[in-house]
Amino acid sequence: MNERRMLLMKIKEYDFALKELNLYLDTHPNCRRGLAMFEKYKALRQKCISDYTQRFGPLMPEQNNDTQHWDWIDDPWPWERR
Repeated sequence: MNERRMLLMKIKEYDFALKELNLYLDTHPNCRRGLAMFEKYKALRQKCISDYTQRFGPLMPEQNNDTQHWDWIDDPWPWERR
C-alpha cells in the first residue's frame, strides 16, 4: 500500500475511533479514560492530516495554504486518488 493510501486509511480509522468515543462520552461525560483516549486519537488524527497535507496537498478546502492560488483544485480530489 502506498503512503498516500496508508495515511488516508489511518485518518479514517481515527475518525471512526473519535466518533465512537464521542458517542460513549455523551453518556459517560466524566470518564477520564474515555476523555484521555479521545484526546489521544484527536492528536493522532491531526498529525496524520498534517502529514498528508504536507506531502499530498489539502484534504479539505480550508487547508488551502497559498494566498495567491486556490491549490485545492490542483490535484485529483481526495476520493479520486489511488
